[in-house]
Amino acid sequence: MNDTPTWMKDTSDQPPAPEIDTSVPHSARIWNYWMGGKDNFQADRDAGDAVAEAYPDIVLMAKESRQFLIRVVSFLAGEVGINQFLDVGTGLPTMQNTHEVAQRIAPDSRIVYVDNDPLVLAHARALLADTTPDGVTAYVDADYHNPDVILADARNVLNFNRPVAVMFMGVLGYVSDFEEMRSIVSRLIDPFPSGSYLVLWDGTDTGPAVVEGGEKLAEAGGVPYHLRSPEQLAQCFEGLEMVEPGLVPITTWRAESDDVTHIDAYGAVARKP
Repeated sequence: MNDTPTWMKDTSDQPPAPEIDTSVPHSARIWNYWMGGKDNFQADRDAGDAVAEAYPDIVLMAKESRQFLIRVVSFLAGEVGINQFLDVGTGLPTMQNTHEVAQRIAPDSRIVYVDNDPLVLAHARALLADTTPDGVTAYVDADYHNPDVILADARNVLNFNRPVAVMFMGVLGYVSDFEEMRSIVSRLIDPFPSGSYLVLWDGTDTGPAVVEGGEKLAEAGGVPYHLRSPEQLAQCFEGLEMVEPGLVPITTWRAESDDVTHIDAYGAVARKP
């Protein structure tokens, strides 16, 4: 296995970052705004505020989604012993990214981030540099509609003979067709051996306010996000062994306290038998 793919070596000759149209709201920057980040512009904040006016819990959802990621990766790296992660649709880097959580527990962890957004990719170099001496952090420029491309590049870093955690953290709503969404998940978990894990969370159509918030996002010029039911998300885990407590609101998944707010976002972790 090639430990240092060509696309991880010296990036000083990379082309400059693409021109950014700050007048058009951008999904990654809107999410960054909700999470309290600074990588956003007025159009993003306006769109984010329009959604939050209809569905105030969207800000809580954004922040709690990162806490869910921290708990999940800590569980996989610490309790299960997983040290390979394929994080699909990673978005803009913020605090406590997947590689930081995993490599803090298992310094030799290998993380492959996947995104095809030029804005996100412009931040990739910072993530590639911020890794442990024993671990690897890599980025694949690919669209999750093309799983074969993702897997071909991921082979440069991940050992497909050992378990891998495949993660979809609040990104599958950008796939409009439900069956296509299921196919993407299946094709990206199928090549990995027994003992691998699927991690998935997404916004759900479990309340009128969140549905209205989705409509406001589209009206504000954001990329439409297709909310699905928990029952639909559960279909992505068919054939896998669900880890307790199963598919639940992300705020309650192995929460340290019972004092949590139930929000319209469900997630789960499941093992490939």
